[in-house]
Amino acid sequence: MAMPIEEWYYEVPLITRTYMTAAVATSLLVYLGIISPYQLYFNYDLIVHRHQYWRLVTNFLYFGTFSLEFLFHMFFLVRHSRMLEEGSFRGKTADFFWLLIFAATATLVSLTDHIMSQSAIVFISSNVKFADNLQLLSPIASLLPGPPMTFLGSPLAFTLVYIWSRRNPWIRLNFLGLFVFSAPFLPWVLLGFSLLLNSGFPTGDLMGIAVGHIYYFFEDVWPNERQSGGVRILKTPAFITRLFETSDDVNIRQPENIGFPADDVDTGADNEQPESAANTTDVAPDVTAPAT
Repeated sequence: MAMPIEEWYYEVPLITRTYMTAAVATSLLVYLGIISPYQLYFNYDLIVHRHQYWRLVTNFLYFGTFSLEFLFHMFFLVRHSRMLEEGSFRGKTADFFWLLIFAATATLVSLTDHIMSQSAIVFISSNVKFADNLQLLSPIASLLPGPPMTFLGSPLAFTLVYIWSRRNPWIRLNFLGLFVFSAPFLPWVLLGFSLLLNSGFPTGDLMGIAVGHIYYFFEDVWPNERQSGGVRILKTPAFITRLFETSDDVNIRQPENIGFPADDVDTGADNEQPESAANTTDVAPDVTAPAT
């Protein structure tokens, strides 16, 4: 007989489950000393000149060592990723996978000119500290305050939060029992919460919002404009669609309470769903990266 945790694990959709597993496994390997964060972080020099291409992926998988902050990251990542995959991406595994690829690529492109050498980074208590001579050269990221980023899982999670919030505008959320607001304000509430909890400016969170808005505009807004001709600029490539054809055909299921179940909220956002949204079925953090 399966344990409740096992049942819950296999109920999580494929892409969300895979990402969650990889993130937890990465932190476990670091905790056991099998690998080091030095081998995972985003470093332009090491990727381009030493061909350490795995860093393009691993920098999205490390959310710090096991701690309350790690659980907070996992909660928001898994929660909103799952709601998206079971909601507006239900039966569209390829499209959701493409969303993650696009969001990760857009985040990395904005950091292309980050020049980060090994000597500029010192890990203290498994957190990244930046030396005084580290320069932020990206023409995009340089517009934002704060130090360069080496782990980009939090911006990616923030992108998912933003897209979910824009696709569920009628859902009402209760933040820590303090105040009630509509879902589209969730990213900004979390951004403000991040400012209160951290001494630095949450550059990664703001970048995640920007990437999420780009995806939302070109997928949900632009195709409905007359001048677009109905063209989806970010349409999922055919080869990715073919990879998931069997999975989507066989494993489509109708989850219960796709929207945002009223009894399924705690810590970041409890929801109160008005009657006008109660019948909606087709709906669809650190809030910051590990201390950098």
